[in-house]
Amino acid sequence: QVRVVESGGGLVQPGGSLRLSCAASGSAFRFYAMGWYRQAPGKERELVARIFSGGSTDYVDSVKGRFTISRDNAKNMVYLQMNSLKPEDTAVYYCNARPSATSDYWGQGTQVTVSS
Repeated sequence: QVRVVESGGGLVQPGGSLRLSCAASGSAFRFYAMGWYRQAPGKERELVARIFSGGSTDYVDSVKGRFTISRDNAKNMVYLQMNSLKPEDTAVYYCNARPSATSDYWGQGTQVTVSS
């Protein structure tokens, strides 16, 4: 079992920045695919960003150029740096760990609110 815990959410003004952190357990963390998802009230959960074991990344179009996903395998950590935040970025953000093609683990979520 992989335990996943997110942190770093909060209230920020439009145009501001926030960095989310995710800790995932496991000695094989470096092989996990890791991702950030978000869900706004009344909307479907959507993939925001992914980072794979080789370091490649992908992003949903709406955050390209503003968000950066990264990982620190020595610390079993994944980060989401969010810049130029917009009100439409408001959501609960979830960290996802995928240690294999047949298993997924989720954190509890952290609230990000972008408002003036």
